Amino acid sequence: MTRRSETLRGKSGRKFNRRDFLKMSGAGLAGAAVLGATGCGGGGGGSGELIFSMGPDDAQGTMATLIKRFNDQNKGFKVTHRVMPADTGQYFDKLRTEFQAQSSDIDVIGGDVIWPAQLAANGWIADLTDKFPKSEQGKFLEAPLASVTYQGKVYGVPWYTDAGMLYHRKDLLEKSGFSEPPKTWAELKEMANKVVQDQGVKYGFVFQGDQYEGGVCNGLEYIWTHGGDVLDPNDPNKVIIDSPEAAAGLATEASMISSGAAPQAVSTYQESQTDPAFMNGTSVFARNWPYMYALAGTSDYPKVKPDQVGMGPLPVDDGNELASCLGGWDMLINANSDMQDEAWEFIKFMTAPEQMKFRAVKATVLPTRTALLSDPDIKKLPPVAQGSPAIRHTHARPVSPYYSDMSLEMQDQFNASLKGDVSPEKAVKTLQSNLERIIQQGS
Repeated sequence: MTRRSETLRGKSGRKFNRRDFLKMSGAGLAGAAVLGATGCGGGGGGSGELIFSMGPDDAQGTMATLIKRFNDQNKGFKVTHRVMPADTGQYFDKLRTEFQAQSSDIDVIGGDVIWPAQLAANGWIADLTDKFPKSEQGKFLEAPLASVTYQGKVYGVPWYTDAGMLYHRKDLLEKSGFSEPPKTWAELKEMANKVVQDQGVKYGFVFQGDQYEGGVCNGLEYIWTHGGDVLDPNDPNKVIIDSPEAAAGLATEASMISSGAAPQAVSTYQESQTDPAFMNGTSVFARNWPYMYALAGTSDYPKVKPDQVGMGPLPVDDGNELASCLGGWDMLINANSDMQDEAWEFIKFMTAPEQMKFRAVKATVLPTRTALLSDPDIKKLPPVAQGSPAIRHTHARPVSPYYSDMSLEMQDQFNASLKGDVSPEKAVKTLQSNLERIIQQGS
């Protein structure tokens, strides 16, 4: 994958970095986060059309179905889905460009859980604390709710949640004499290589190792499951990634390739490469998000049936605790939109129990409402029934207004370590220095 540019060029031709851009943009939007602030035209703009930005719909088309359902029931305005890039980094860059221009073209934002702190710090999204009281907040899972909270205020509503999980082919493991999936990374490598040899499968294990945000999620999971971390949990400005535990985590990730358990190509894999590798029957194990289960047995992937697929928490280094990267998406309102009330009506609809359940059952998209995880129809879904330990042990990526810059550095070093271009020890040492610099320059 071609790396996203870290610089933009001003009209004068002078290059300025992402942080300069963010500071300039934030200054231009000072005060715009006041709920109900008006924009400078565009988007809904009173035209009766509310623009909802989000990546492509899932394979089951549940998002389009719900938007149509809302539009059929609502007579005051219509919602249009503006399809944004599937790559969250590219999506964020598009949003940032519009925010810098103080555009109100987009009203409701489907936002990655890593975005609210940075968007709120720059005044780009509306404070929803008054609209979303604590009595309602208490109905949502703790980790997703924390993703929309910044400096004591709430800037969105958790829409659906994700957790990195280990998928396995139950039938292939049984044929090779294994009664349960691996609990440690060492067991995974051993089992992957044995099943490949016994059953003639092409790959043992596939995951997202490319130089993009998903690669950060995967790299962090190796670090967390070895007892390491990026920032001090008690001090978000203190970097602690240069540790033996973090280096050991990246070493284990690289060993997936060097041991033969994973193909060299995983260093270029995203979700779109992982799906077919596992669902076409060419891999024994896969690390992916809960959505992938819904692909089994579909017309696109008829070879692997749902009853052949098992899923559960990721392995750990022996003696360490379970850990999974918190993923998922939130519903946010553009602070510059002049359809604030309409935006809130749409968000309430999309995050209501009925709509969350519909998406969970049809597309294995996990709900953020705590009560729904006990719903009989959702409890029996494999991502919940088999994957609940992963859901309960999610870790958030670093919560920081400087996260986009920090992510770029982690993308670089995690991918370089995975490919063997740098040692894990060198990678974490470089990250320690570079992340400290980002925080110091942003403070």
